[in-house]
Amino acid sequence: MQGHTPQSVADAAAVATLLQIGAEIGADQVLDSGGTFSAARMAKAADVPLAGITTYLTALLAAGLIVETEVPGDFQVAADYSDLRHQAGYVSWAMHANGPFIDNARAFLIDPVEAARTHRRDGQRVAVSSRWIGERAFYPQIVERVVAAGALRVTDLGAGAGGLLIKLLHEHPARTATAVDSNGAACAAAREAAHAAGVHERLTVVERPIESLVDDPGPVAGAEAILACYVMHDIVADDSTARNVLGALRDALRPGGFLAVADAVSYAQGPEERKFSALFTYLHATFMSVSLPTEQEWLDKFEKAGFSQTRTVPIGLPGGRLFVATG
Repeated sequence: MQGHTPQSVADAAAVATLLQIGAEIGADQVLDSGGTFSAARMAKAADVPLAGITTYLTALLAAGLIVETEVPGDFQVAADYSDLRHQAGYVSWAMHANGPFIDNARAFLIDPVEAARTHRRDGQRVAVSSRWIGERAFYPQIVERVVAAGALRVTDLGAGAGGLLIKLLHEHPARTATAVDSNGAACAAAREAAHAAGVHERLTVVERPIESLVDDPGPVAGAEAILACYVMHDIVADDSTARNVLGALRDALRPGGFLAVADAVSYAQGPEERKFSALFTYLHATFMSVSLPTEQEWLDKFEKAGFSQTRTVPIGLPGGRLFVATG
């Protein structure tokens, strides 16, 4: 608890829980829109009775997560809402997205194969918490590189709810994007978010595993930028699969294009990253049967797949790195 007061820890727990409730009932899309809203609008969007939404907004208002506007009955998120949501993302990922692992830890330690078959994570919870973290931790660096390269055809692998691509589509009216994810709930959330953001005509959502791109690279063919945020560690655990998938992505890129992989390294030891990195590495090794590569092992995998150059860029997520591969 060094560096944190009891109040700050209590505040973080309260914010994370209140926002997680919002995500569970479908109110997060309204909160995250950045516009003003009423209880009636949120109730309609979330398909929840008005009385229930009213009590929820009362709690958000009391916590300072939303504020009243000059229009009676209308609200907007507080100025520090995005900062608080980013912090909540770590709690959401650790405690909610990985809830089945925590709840069934004994089963995983006794019979990991059977436990993995029986106790699965909720893809929507994973997508939401990843978006809350990613919008501050690594989205900015990726957006900066896509914009600097002038890439107008972008594919995001493991796109979740589509938050990163929606940002990129807003950034340039001529940009088109393809979201690839194997989780049906995440794909549905991406389509809904794209409609809400008014970019659905430029976003194609494809429900399929990343490994399928080896035999059918259609969703990435001709892309000027291929993005993969915290999904490739599942793919590259096996050297042969890593070579095949990364090689297919290299071949699919338009000349001059790049692959940007934001992902984790094993047990990072930086003072500011070692605790979360330890949790991330342990959860993957114990409950997902995924051994995270070291930073050098990541670089070796890109080289073996035929990329001529890979640069490592620091990102804001503890234990995370952004690998930008070209050639």
